[in-house]
Amino acid sequence: MTPLRGFSSEFSDLLGFELLEWQEGHALIRCRLASHHLNRARIPHGGVLMALLDEVGAAAGIYTPPGQPQRRSVTISLNCQFTGQAREGVLLARGEVVRSGGTLYFSQSEVRDGEGQLIAFGASTHRFIRSAPKEHAPEEK
Repeated sequence: MTPLRGFSSEFSDLLGFELLEWQEGHALIRCRLASHHLNRARIPHGGVLMALLDEVGAAAGIYTPPGQPQRRSVTISLNCQFTGQAREGVLLARGEVVRSGGTLYFSQSEVRDGEGQLIAFGASTHRFIRSAPKEHAPEEK
């Protein structure tokens, strides 16, 4: 799995998302389908597809070259349309920034199966976070 400087989260790691391409305004993420990605119909759960759309749309807007301060963001809105079904193999999610400003950026993203069939697409709005993330303190008992 590719180290995701400034991008990786425990959530994306848990789902097995791999960042294949990352540059200004663009990201490509792969998910190798496994049984834990599937719903009762044995197709990828819609939540996995939405997580891919969210992660790739966000990643496209926060790329920074090595040596530059990392950028972070939160998702303000995400819409999704499911258009197909994958059964096995891999999912590839591609995100592109449509427009970016000082506070917000807008992305469009899509998920395709290994054969190139469109599975889902969406649009998202993200807000840049200016402060460093707070460390999580262990809960006291």
